[in-house]
Amino acid sequence: MTGRSGEVEHLLRTEAPQVLGALVRRFGHFDVAEDAVQEALLAASRTWAADGVPDNPRSWLIRIGYRRMVDLLRSEQARRRREHEAGAAELAMREPARQAYPPQETDDSLALLLLCCHPALSATSQVALTLRAVGGLTTAEIAHAFGTTEPTMGTRISRAKQQLARAGARFTPPTGADRDSRLAAVTQVLYLIFNEGYTASAGDELARVDLTREAIRLTRMLRDSLPDDPEVTGLLALMLLTESRRRARTGGDDELVPLEEQDRTQWDPGLIREGTELIDSVWSRREVGPYQLQAAIAAVHAAAPTPDRTDWPQIAALYVWLERLTPTAPVRLSRVVAVAQAYGPGRGLALLDDLNRRHRLDQEPLTRQRERAVRAHLLQLTGDAAGAARLYREAAELTGNQVERRYLLDRAHRLGSP
Repeated sequence: MTGRSGEVEHLLRTEAPQVLGALVRRFGHFDVAEDAVQEALLAASRTWAADGVPDNPRSWLIRIGYRRMVDLLRSEQARRRREHEAGAAELAMREPARQAYPPQETDDSLALLLLCCHPALSATSQVALTLRAVGGLTTAEIAHAFGTTEPTMGTRISRAKQQLARAGARFTPPTGADRDSRLAAVTQVLYLIFNEGYTASAGDELARVDLTREAIRLTRMLRDSLPDDPEVTGLLALMLLTESRRRARTGGDDELVPLEEQDRTQWDPGLIREGTELIDSVWSRREVGPYQLQAAIAAVHAAAPTPDRTDWPQIAALYVWLERLTPTAPVRLSRVVAVAQAYGPGRGLALLDDLNRRHRLDQEPLTRQRERAVRAHLLQLTGDAAGAARLYREAAELTGNQVERRYLLDRAHRLGSP
C-alpha cells in the first residue's frame, strides 16, 4: 500500500496544475477553482489508493473538479453569468464530445506560475500562492519557507486568492511594465520549491525528490521561454549543480553525510557538466545576479575533486559579493562557513559573533536552527567539545527533519554528551 500511495501522491502532484489550469481557463475564477481542485485531489487520494489509478487520471480529476465547481458556483450569490457558466459545465459533463479537457500534451504549469504572480498581489503573496497552487507544497511547508506560522500563511494564501478574484485575473502573458516583477516572483517561487525539496522542513526523509524534480522541470520550461535571461539560466545551473550531490548526502542507513565527508564519485557528472556549462555561458555578461553567484559557488564546489582542494577563499569572496546583493540571514550564515573553511574556525566564530550582534542570526526564523549547528561545528574544531555538544542538541530540537535531527544528536553523542 505504501508503494501505491507514493505513486498516487506523485501523480496527483504532477496533474494538479493541469487540472487547475483547465478549470481556471474554463471558468476564470481562480479562487473557486483552487478549492475545487483540492477537493478533487482529496477524493482521488482516497479512491485511487484503494481501487487503483484510472486509465485517464487527468480527465477523472477534471470531471470531479468540474462537478465541484458547479456546486461552489451555485452556492454563491446568484448571478446570471455564473449560472450560465455552471450550466455549460454541467452540459459538458453529460456530453463527453463537448468536454473542454485540455489536450494531454498541454502543460499549464508555467501559465499558472505567471497567473499567480499577478501584479495585483504583493510579492510575498505571489510566492506563497504559487507554491500552493503549482508547487504543491502544504501550507505548513510554505510557512516554514517564509519563517512564519501556518495559520498566518493560510490567511495570506486565502486573501491572495480573493485578490485574484477581485482583479479578474486570467491566463495572460506579462506586459513590459510588469514582466520584471512577475519574473522575479516566479524565480523566487522555483527557488523555494527546490530548497524545500532538497532539505525537507519536516518528515522522515532528508529530501523530497518530487519537489526538486518539479522545480527543475519548471525552471527548464522557464528558460526555454526566456533563453536570453541570465538569472533564469543561473537559477537552472544552481539547481542542477546542487542536485548533482543528492545521492551522496545520505549513507546506507539514511544518515546525513556532510559535504566534506561525501563520496564525490557519487556526484552526478552529467548534472555537473550541464550546470557548469550553463553558468559559464552567462558569467561573462555585465550584470551578475544572485542566482548566478550562487551557481558560481556551487560550480567551485563541483570542480574540487577532494574536499581539501576546494577553493574556499574564492567561495568566501563570492559570498561577500552575494551578501551585497541579497543581505539575508541565510547568505550571511553561509559566508561564516566559507570564511571558517578558508581562514580557520576562529575567524569564523568572530564573524558569527559580529553578525549576531548586528543582525541576530541566532534569532532569525530562517537561521536560528542552522546558526546553532554552525557554531557547534566551529566550537568543535576549536576543541570546545562541551559547548559544541550543547549546541548540537539545541539545533536538533529546532528541526522537524528527522534525518537531520539524528545526525545532530549523533554528533553531540560522539562528543560525550548524554
